[in-house]
Amino acid sequence: MKFITSIILTALLSYAIGLFTNLPWYSFVFCALMVGIAIHQKPWKAFTAGFIAVFLLWAILAFLKDNANEHILSKKVAEILPLNGNYILLIIITGFVGGLLAGLSGITGSYLRKLK
Repeated sequence: MKFITSIILTALLSYAIGLFTNLPWYSFVFCALMVGIAIHQKPWKAFTAGFIAVFLLWAILAFLKDNANEHILSKKVAEILPLNGNYILLIIITGFVGGLLAGLSGITGSYLRKLK
């Protein structure tokens, strides 16, 4: 139950901090860190919860924004990168980058909690 709560809380806080503040794009890292400290979990569970939460959040938001303009920009960016114009793969990579950062932040929070 703590695992699901951690995923939902990380995703909601990350969405809220991105929506209602003027902080930089990486501000979701602090949300995952605080959830990792607040909810006691094993380090690998804290990593997985942060990863899943932000991966899904970023991938869904990127797909919704991309779908609104009929994938014009993402196809061009995917052609510049070695993705052969595959915009879905670009969205997955975007989610993976955000998920990896949040996962590392969550595991850091779990280890910081252990120091206490």
